[in-house]
Amino acid sequence: MAGCGTLAVLEQNEAGIVLLRSFDWNDGLFDVTWSETNENMLITCSGDGSLQIWDMTKTKGPLQVYKEHTLEAYSVDWSQTRGEQLVVSGSWDQTAKLWDPAVGKSLCTFKGHEAVIYSTIWSPHIPGCFASASGDQTLRIWDVKTPGVKLVIPAHQAEVLSCDWCKYDENLLVTGAVDCSLKGWDLRNVRQPVFVLLGHTYAIRRVKFSPFHATILASCSYDFTVRFWDFSKPNPLLETVEHHTEFTCGLDLSLHNRGQVVDCAWDELVKIYTPSCLAVPV
Repeated sequence: MAGCGTLAVLEQNEAGIVLLRSFDWNDGLFDVTWSETNENMLITCSGDGSLQIWDMTKTKGPLQVYKEHTLEAYSVDWSQTRGEQLVVSGSWDQTAKLWDPAVGKSLCTFKGHEAVIYSTIWSPHIPGCFASASGDQTLRIWDVKTPGVKLVIPAHQAEVLSCDWCKYDENLLVTGAVDCSLKGWDLRNVRQPVFVLLGHTYAIRRVKFSPFHATILASCSYDFTVRFWDFSKPNPLLETVEHHTEFTCGLDLSLHNRGQVVDCAWDELVKIYTPSCLAVPV
């Protein structure tokens, strides 16, 4: 995925990283999510406010375009809980929207944020529950069965650019912000963060919990680094990886290959690797 409006589907094999399929869109693509039901289907969101559904088995696309957001659509995520097939998008128009890929229009619009929404992430535990992070300095929790916001957390005294749910604890989320800090939040008591991780020197662009370790997470930043943390340790910073020459803006951890990480940056490079801190059992 690149700012020029290209969706690139890559595969790692013995020859390295291979381009499987490439699709073009007429505006920058900001986020992408895989379907949880069809291994060939993806959804992207773009600078023109639209969402696009792509099928890897087709040479051209998209299959469908949703155009409802009035400003940049910056985040998109596919629900991971069984019994529902829902997509949530977050936009610079300050709204989040709920979609069923089988329906041609949004099912619901969530309003409440007072600034740009940068991140919308489904709970991996609770059906119909998602979190959103915003430039209004808050983390908000929503339930698709009720129209209003469920919980508002004043998470940082700065724009919150990213959030993620812990895979092992339904009450634990992490936020990353322009103030260079990561904060952990227990939804049962949000008066104080349960941990604060300091070390980045510029805004944190994305944060992800490990799918294999209950207390490990990764973050990438405009300081060009990716950092790995274990918030249960007295010295939580496990490792700093600096292999990009520009802002690192994308990050994910493999659900299938234990310890494998992918990141990308403004230097137009995608890197797949296993950091040393995840290469051995923790």
